[in-house]
Amino acid sequence: MTVHSIFAHRLDPSAAISPQIYAHLRDAIIRNRFAPGDRISESEIARACDVSRQPVREAFIKLAGEGLLAILPQRGTVITKIGYSAVLDARFLREAIEADIVAILSTHPDPALIRELRGQLDAQAAVILTDPLDFIGLDERFHRTLADAAGKAGAWRLIEGLKSQMDRVRFLSLGQFPVKKLIAQHKAVVDRIEIGDPQGANAAIRHHLREVLSDLPQILAANPDFFNVPAGDLPVPVNAPIQGGVDNDL
Repeated sequence: MTVHSIFAHRLDPSAAISPQIYAHLRDAIIRNRFAPGDRISESEIARACDVSRQPVREAFIKLAGEGLLAILPQRGTVITKIGYSAVLDARFLREAIEADIVAILSTHPDPALIRELRGQLDAQAAVILTDPLDFIGLDERFHRTLADAAGKAGAWRLIEGLKSQMDRVRFLSLGQFPVKKLIAQHKAVVDRIEIGDPQGANAAIRHHLREVLSDLPQILAANPDFFNVPAGDLPVPVNAPIQGGVDNDL
């Protein structure tokens, strides 16, 4: 992956430059087009984008705040490894936020929202036999729709910042992505919202967001150079108890 290929499509000069640079670089890092330890340069990116170094520096600072870059004085800027513990923490926080979101939605089910979500489930099913990348985009849309419908767009923006390390793991696992199972879990969430079952919706989304935990050790074993793992045994996920509302075999 080269800087020039990331910015093959020129930036929009009518919009703020730094957010555009941030978005392009974040996408490239999350999709693992850069490997941990790869170096990127303010000056090289500034030349590729035909801008000053200031907006690039602002983008670097924001990416460093998400744990995607390490800015090392006198040594340059490098892509970080995926923090194993950070993945567990981000997943835990995401679950807590989204569990409340679906509970809110199921308190007063909106038929228009249910129709929208059912349409999204159909779109997800249509890409089962195509590229898993297509499903990831639809999955993002599904969860963002839930947040927007609950009036929690700001919470979703917080989640996006938190889950960058989780997303890197998802792209590492594309070859073993259980798309059918994930769609079934989405359907369980929608079903519980539609019948006005806050406890069931809460349980369904928690079950869904724990799917990554079962695959994480295997993903680590297949990609050890991508992870920063604490010394000793792997950290054990600490989760809230899931109580009632959904079948155990969802």
